[in-house]
Amino acid sequence: MLSPRRHSVLCAFLVCALAVLAARPSDSSAGDGVSGDTGGSGTGAGAQVAQLYQDAAVATQQYERGRIQAETQRAEARRLEGLLDEERREIAVLHEDLGRIARAQYRDGGALPLAARLLLAGSPEELMRGQRVLSQADLAVNNAIAKSRRAEARLATDEAKAEAAWQALEERNAELAAMKASIARKLEEARTRLQGEADVSAAAGSCRGAVRLDQPETPFTTEWVAPVETYTLSASFGSGGARWANRHTGQDFAVPIGTPVRAVGAGEVVKVSCGGAFGMEIVLEHRGGYYTQYAHLASIAVDQGERVETGQWIGQSGTTGNSTGPHLHFEVRVTRELGSGVDPVPWLAARGVRLG
Repeated sequence: MLSPRRHSVLCAFLVCALAVLAARPSDSSAGDGVSGDTGGSGTGAGAQVAQLYQDAAVATQQYERGRIQAETQRAEARRLEGLLDEERREIAVLHEDLGRIARAQYRDGGALPLAARLLLAGSPEELMRGQRVLSQADLAVNNAIAKSRRAEARLATDEAKAEAAWQALEERNAELAAMKASIARKLEEARTRLQGEADVSAAAGSCRGAVRLDQPETPFTTEWVAPVETYTLSASFGSGGARWANRHTGQDFAVPIGTPVRAVGAGEVVKVSCGGAFGMEIVLEHRGGYYTQYAHLASIAVDQGERVETGQWIGQSGTTGNSTGPHLHFEVRVTRELGSGVDPVPWLAARGVRLG
């Protein structure tokens, strides 16, 4: 018979599985996951890419949570399958008990009619004792039958619930995977459109003006940050190559088109340019006489003369100008002009930002 402890464990598993199903995507990531405007003043491809980045992040988090929970449930299901096997063994034991009791009754004359038992009994006391034994045997048989039926019914119910929960989990994971793929496809389309608009501006050598982006809700508690959140370091400061007239003047961050670019520290926008080798670029002036440059952008979200805060989104990465692929070219300078650069990696490290 299934013990109350095991039954409660199985019920807890089923409740947990259904809780996974209840975690439906929020409205911001449901369906196609596209929102034309970001709710601020940003419009067009840049704002759509920024919104899709946020939608993709939410979808990825939900997908990963669902995947991890499904893995946990699989491990729990394997454990519970062992408990179900034990239930089956217990039912088999109950069936064996029923057979044993039936055989004992047959040997003890349980099938004889009362008149025959009166004739065979040596005394009224012997008859009464025999009756009590038979009554107890009948009670044991009835209890065993009831226990067996309850255990079999509970086993069938638990197996059906577990199967339904597994099917629902699989359907939920398929939904999450489809949602993630849909957002990724739309994000790629928006990136292509954003880069096309940027190429037009860079070729014309004129900026369209700041395209504002909704800023991250969580303020930074540090004075300095990396210029992008997730990246792969590529060409480093001082490296050589046919792409540069002398040596590489900054640190490159390989990121997809449309990645939000952050101000590494508080400062003032002293240059916004959309033509030349750097394509669309921004230069910030920071306290202490240092400047930072953000180049090959696909969009610009600030205007010249504007004050910015640490971590503020000032633009989006791209591949405008003399660029062989999507990346952010980042420089630290002692003047606002090219040729006064210092290695950004140790400069940021000295300010608590270690790149890797």
